[in-house]
Amino acid sequence: MRPRSLNPFAFGFTLTLGGLAALVLGLAISNLSAVLVYITIALFAALGLDPVVRRLERRGIGRGWGIVIVYAAFAVILVGMGWLVVPATITQITNFINGFPATINEFRDSQLYGWLSDTFGDEVSGVVDQLRSFISDPARLAAIGGGIVHIGVTIGTGISGLIIVLVLSLYFLATLPTMKTTFVRLTPAYTRETVTSLVEQIAQSIGSYLGGMVVLAFFNSVVAFLLYLFLGLPFPILMAVIAFGITLIPLIGSVLFWVLGTGIALLNSPVGALVFAIVYLVYMQVEAYVLTPRVMNRAVEVPGALVVIGALVGGTLLGLLGALVAIPVTASILLIIKQVLIPRQDAKVQRE
Repeated sequence: MRPRSLNPFAFGFTLTLGGLAALVLGLAISNLSAVLVYITIALFAALGLDPVVRRLERRGIGRGWGIVIVYAAFAVILVGMGWLVVPATITQITNFINGFPATINEFRDSQLYGWLSDTFGDEVSGVVDQLRSFISDPARLAAIGGGIVHIGVTIGTGISGLIIVLVLSLYFLATLPTMKTTFVRLTPAYTRETVTSLVEQIAQSIGSYLGGMVVLAFFNSVVAFLLYLFLGLPFPILMAVIAFGITLIPLIGSVLFWVLGTGIALLNSPVGALVFAIVYLVYMQVEAYVLTPRVMNRAVEVPGALVVIGALVGGTLLGLLGALVAIPVTASILLIIKQVLIPRQDAKVQRE
């Protein structure tokens, strides 16, 4: 019996509908990108807090009360940091903007500026003058964000996004066991034991990785604060906050802060900047070869080349969020390959 031929009109109509459906789906995903980012961040936050809740459960505390304790402690830490850091940070930012012209004048009187001028000519003076006029002009600073109103809207959006993430992470953390069970039940019965093991290992890996990143970022902020404080450099609290935020970025976070911290110190004291650059560079080596292996030894096991590739791909596709989640996602993919794909390939018998 000859197969029934497909009507060209029907084929074209079906193809057009498929293309339109794909276009509508792409537009929907694009419009929902902010919501998807909130969901992703909240889910990773829940996975990061889950190991702490499990420790409380092992000590006889119910999961509900464990979640309450974790979030209460988090709220206390957040309020304490806000009370200690935010006023000082605002004051130091204000002092930085107001005192920047004087800092520029001190820099122009230094021997370093004289050497740069002798080496590169009048271009150095032009760059310094433009930088001073830019920082000193509030209108130009406001223009960066499209005006004062836009800056206020941006801050409000950020605060509302943070609240959404906190609420979602609370729901995700409370229902995480149910979510895992539901996901496992969607798989065939004969694979559920393997899938359950994989889900638990992936969740534990992601949670340990995120907790390790926070610990390493905290170490970076402490080192930055102490260096700026003991070297007499300006804005130690502000630089500690910046260090914590920047060093959460995998691979390049410490390098970025090293460049930024050295550059800001250079405007105040060339000697202090040199000492900061050397000491922080030594700390980066200690972190890379001592702290990171100790903190991350139970979190993820990813070869160095795949770490770099994963971070580059994640950063290119999703920006900062992609760079943050790239390493645990890469570790999860490797775990699936090792425990699912490779055993299946090993189980195949070569046909004669």
